[in-house]
Amino acid sequence: MMDEQNKMNTMRQKICSDLGEFESPFKNPRLTGLLVALLIAVMLTSLNKAVAEETVKKSAIAEFGEPLYAEGMEHFPYANPNAPKGGKVVLSDFGSFDTLNFYVQKGEWPSSIGVVYDELMTGSGDEIDGLYGLIAETVEYPSDKSWAVFTIREAAVYHDGSPIVAADFVFALDTIKQHGRPFIKSFYEDIISAEALSDKQLKYNFATTDSMKPITTAAGMSPLPVHYWQGKDATASTLEPPLSSGPYRVKVLDPGRSITYERVEDYWAKDLPIKRGLNNFDEIRYEYYRDLTVEFEAFKAGEIDFRSESSAKRWVTEYNIKPVESGAMRKQEIPSKRPRGMGGYFFNLKQDKFKDVRVRQAIMTLYDFEAIQRTLLYGQYSRISSYFPNSDYGAVGEPGDAEKAILAPFADQLPEGTLDKAFTPPVTDGSGRDRNNRRTALQLFKQAGWILKDGKLISADDGRQFQLELMTAYPESQRLALPYVENLKKSGIDASIRLVDTSQWRVRIHDSDFDLWVGGLNFFPPPGTELRSFFGSESADVRGGNSGGIKNPVVDALIEQIVVAKDLETLQNTTRALDRVLLWNHYAVPSYFNDESWIAYWDRFGYPEQRPIYSVGFPGTWWIDSEKDAALNR
Repeated sequence: MMDEQNKMNTMRQKICSDLGEFESPFKNPRLTGLLVALLIAVMLTSLNKAVAEETVKKSAIAEFGEPLYAEGMEHFPYANPNAPKGGKVVLSDFGSFDTLNFYVQKGEWPSSIGVVYDELMTGSGDEIDGLYGLIAETVEYPSDKSWAVFTIREAAVYHDGSPIVAADFVFALDTIKQHGRPFIKSFYEDIISAEALSDKQLKYNFATTDSMKPITTAAGMSPLPVHYWQGKDATASTLEPPLSSGPYRVKVLDPGRSITYERVEDYWAKDLPIKRGLNNFDEIRYEYYRDLTVEFEAFKAGEIDFRSESSAKRWVTEYNIKPVESGAMRKQEIPSKRPRGMGGYFFNLKQDKFKDVRVRQAIMTLYDFEAIQRTLLYGQYSRISSYFPNSDYGAVGEPGDAEKAILAPFADQLPEGTLDKAFTPPVTDGSGRDRNNRRTALQLFKQAGWILKDGKLISADDGRQFQLELMTAYPESQRLALPYVENLKKSGIDASIRLVDTSQWRVRIHDSDFDLWVGGLNFFPPPGTELRSFFGSESADVRGGNSGGIKNPVVDALIEQIVVAKDLETLQNTTRALDRVLLWNHYAVPSYFNDESWIAYWDRFGYPEQRPIYSVGFPGTWWIDSEKDAALNR
């Protein structure tokens, strides 16, 4: 900035000097002054434009600050470059799948399909926002960050040997913008267009300036090969394995039952520092289960190699088995710094009965976390009190001065408490019979026009009973919600819980066909344009968008401030302010989260001593230890 200012000052001096030597034809001093001002304005406009076009070229970037690892590193510190390649592993997934096209909204896709794709730039497991050149060797952008040009590596090829070219990214962006799922589309809203300047030069144009967010978003894009998709419908569900360029490709699939990936032996990027020591298994097969008990029994029987455990009951009571005692199976509890999303029960504000915030607050008040923690969670979880738990983006305690300043312009539109109190979910004595919270809830219901009569919570207007259905696709969630349902019933609500399969669960959420759905909203740090899809008014009437129907101008305004935040401190304070607005409007009933990762696996693996900060590293950094594998008795 000092160099730019010095250039401007020098230019001003030169203009004034030149004008001083110029004998004006005008005798009117005022006209001479106007001429001087006009010439200065023209020259400075040209200079400002030149300054704006000054560019930087980098092989690694971060949304804020600098990436953690400097250019020239040999490999990530959590990867073993000498890890042996080979072996087969079997993993499990819950639910089913009927398509391999995850870009569009049709069908259910395997959650593991990302292993077949590469991106322009890829992140590390040790940082939130650092990105390193993968398909792109470098990225170049001007000081105002209004565009970015990625230079594609000459060596980057698809699995059929054809080169990756800029037109493939143009096609990918156009496909997403025209046909993509609303959630995916939300990430790319601030990317106006993509241009193929040449086969190896790809330019993105952005709607914003002075923000790295669109650049990092573009950097995460994978190509769709034009030569493969010609003559095919990119919007259709398909079980034909896609042509891609990643470290794995689909080998075998049994729709809805299993999918097997094989390591690409001649993977073009295998010797790049960011890939060295990763992707060591020759084959990874995912078996699909619709019953969590059957899935766990398969793991215990040795049919599954590795498991991430999500049930406190199983973790505490069901791993007391001989393989664990003998050491053939290993258990680990690993502290997790990974940011978590909001988990809980999410209201459908398109239902009239939930439009009154007092009704939503009353329903939240009847959730007895302390009793559930004591009886069903074995004391293993922490209560959620943020939409951004376990991160630097969630509200903590009372709002600070910076948050108050952000919220002050909306003071008359905020629920009571937002500007001066910490949001704390109601606390009970853990007995399961806390009457104080029930009394508070009934008072809130009464204020909203619902009264308790003959044991039923009825409308004061027409006498109908308050009905409420919780919808989930996970049997474990059903078990953990049963005490909540009983507590709702004790307050006169005709409450129930419905277990549906994963595909029906997704369809009903997309169609806003629910009262409350059970699950979680995972944000992608640093938060950005995806918040529009979660909470923005414009996406509330879009199928697959903001299914809860939130339409709040304060929320909209804060999201836009987040999107254009120029520095990390501003972003964090604005996200915390948004968090408070969402919490105090009671758009969801917060449940709980785990600040540890629980993993169990059969002892046939090796892994580096240093783990990635934000993950357990499996399967990317692990390998088959041949000696352990040979000695393992299942």
